[in-house]
Amino acid sequence: MCRVVDLKAAVLAKNDSAAQLLRGELGARGTTVVNLLSSPGSGKTALLEAELGFARERGVPVAALTADLATENDAVRLGRSGVPVKQVLTDGLCHLEARMLGRHLDGWLPADTRLLFVENVGNLVCPASYDLGESLRVVLASVTEGEDKPLKYPTAFGTAHLVVVTKTDIAGAVEFDEAAFRANVQQVNPGVEVVLTSAKAGEGAGALLDRALAVADGHPVHAPVMAQQPLPHHHHDHEDHDHGHDHEHDGDDGHGGPDHHHGHGAGPGHLHPRPAAAPTR
Repeated sequence: MCRVVDLKAAVLAKNDSAAQLLRGELGARGTTVVNLLSSPGSGKTALLEAELGFARERGVPVAALTADLATENDAVRLGRSGVPVKQVLTDGLCHLEARMLGRHLDGWLPADTRLLFVENVGNLVCPASYDLGESLRVVLASVTEGEDKPLKYPTAFGTAHLVVVTKTDIAGAVEFDEAAFRANVQQVNPGVEVVLTSAKAGEGAGALLDRALAVADGHPVHAPVMAQQPLPHHHHDHEDHDHGHDHEHDGDDGHGGPDHHHGHGAGPGHLHPRPAAAPTR
């Protein structure tokens, strides 16, 4: 008698467990993970750099891990904030995974870190299906990307605990329809908060940090309906290979620039997200 095994379900269940374990381990040490998802060029790095600077000014212990297919440009930029920063180069892998994240945090993440911001690979498809053990999932979209973005990427926006609009300083020039965008967000994720920001003009300055701290303090959070349902699994033939490289910056190497460390990992799993939630205000 043959037994049919649903490999996808087994993989996702394994990954859910890994993400939940990481969430518990980090939570026990007082660290809250914030997972940032967006398309390339959304202004995610610029906004995060500003928020890290605010955190440092306010004395909030934060760290940032940024992932990209190639180049360490984002880590260099984030390192200017003076907080611990680590770059992970995925060498073509289009998303981060919880087991991969856990390995890169091991031995690097400062013990007193209250908030860990994870800048995921610029992609609204693959990363949407992977829980990183986050307690706050933030999906960003710039005013230049079109009001129908939430409808085109319902999984990403539908599992968000917070939606952030960036580059609002040029909203008029590109004729961004804020009302239409908000309506589309609510269609895929009823009740989620939408925050308007401009890293250049300062609109919404500190809003992301405030929302993250609210989650860390245990404030009531938004629960996306889609996050409670089975999500699409984006399949890769290289499921058992971690192509990541890491590049660390702590901003205090005594040479006026960040420290550099390189390494290689092996053997990630894929994670199926059931994130916690974000504050509703």
